[in-house]
Amino acid sequence: MHKVIQFLKIGIWRITRGDVSSLRYLGVEILKKVLLAVRFFTAKRVMTKASALTYSTLLAIVPILAVVFAIARGFGYNKYIEVWFRDSLSSQPQVAETIIGFVNSYLVHTKSGIFLGIGLLFMLYTVLMLVSNIEDAFNEIWMVKKGRSMFRTFTDYLAMFFVAPILIVLSSGISIFLATAAKELPDFMMLGTAVRYLIDLSPYVLMSGMFIALYIFMPNTRVKFSSVIVPGILAGIAMQGLQFVYIHSQIFLSSYNAIYGSFAALPLFMLWMQISWTICLFGAELCYTNQNLDYYDYDAHSGEISHRYRILLCALLMSRISKRFSTGGKPYSLLELRAETSIPIRFVNELVYELIDAGMLLEITNDEKGEESRFIPAMDTQALTLGTMVDRLESRGQWKIDLDINELLRGDWAKALEIRSNYLKDARGILLQDL
Repeated sequence: MHKVIQFLKIGIWRITRGDVSSLRYLGVEILKKVLLAVRFFTAKRVMTKASALTYSTLLAIVPILAVVFAIARGFGYNKYIEVWFRDSLSSQPQVAETIIGFVNSYLVHTKSGIFLGIGLLFMLYTVLMLVSNIEDAFNEIWMVKKGRSMFRTFTDYLAMFFVAPILIVLSSGISIFLATAAKELPDFMMLGTAVRYLIDLSPYVLMSGMFIALYIFMPNTRVKFSSVIVPGILAGIAMQGLQFVYIHSQIFLSSYNAIYGSFAALPLFMLWMQISWTICLFGAELCYTNQNLDYYDYDAHSGEISHRYRILLCALLMSRISKRFSTGGKPYSLLELRAETSIPIRFVNELVYELIDAGMLLEITNDEKGEESRFIPAMDTQALTLGTMVDRLESRGQWKIDLDINELLRGDWAKALEIRSNYLKDARGILLQDL
């Protein structure tokens, strides 16, 4: 057991492509991705994010569905949306009927003009809060520091609300077509069987497609399609498995229903939603490790770096950025900095944004998703010295403790401060671009 643990901690990260066969190396890569996904899943407290998204979803599900149903009614295919929604919550028919009742009541009151003012603003706020929480969760998984702009948030999510009903109707139409074809082909045994298999397979395909689209669309960064296929399929299968388990476990929940009665639908629905978001976010972690595995070699357990080493790494990054800027070269991206310095990507990401917060760097980006941010010095490179960097990094934040520091102006305290001042003065004689 000790050897296995040591292998998972250290050994597996030192295996190169030339050490083992191609098939075995593929297995090693898969194990690395799973290990990283599990480590990030626990370290980033993704379960807490799933709980927050569950709460946000409960608040926003009625107004979101009201928007989707209203758009569907405008195009004349609201019945397809209702059928799809009931099928999606086939394991919880009581919840589906209750939510549809709320949605219809909401649309009636909105149409009659009763539900205006503060009530409408509250509903809009719940929708925006859910969308914002989902994007923040995905951006944190992908270590993206900057979210969508207000304009892109409005346009992207408005497009999503319009496209979703159309996709639902298309998928419903395909399912109806396959079901009709299966009934009309009883004499063609093989063909009829194939169509029935397609009908059974369609929920898995649709659910996997939904997750793949979510994993590509939600993070405010470029996500490769090849990196989300397998996690999307696995998440889709897991969701269908959850539906199957939930339906067939109702017999075990009979005592729970006997205690809570009709109210039992709410906590069970919340439990189902919590597990669903957990599956979704773990799939997002798999997408991230699938795309960025190469940047985490030898970084299985780096731990937190010391303050002294953090200053050294910041100086290394600043020297590269300053040198390229002074020679008129193209500004660095995070991945280019990682490739040139060999600093693990998560440290590059953290340190660069610390330097931005300290006023040492500026981020250059446009409003297009997938465009890499690039970084330039925030001041003249002739003023960017090692001492300036150290002073700014160590003075980040605010002094909020009310202490009498008059004693620091005399005696040994004064000597200590003088030594510190001389150290920064000497360090200000070293240009970062010269390191």
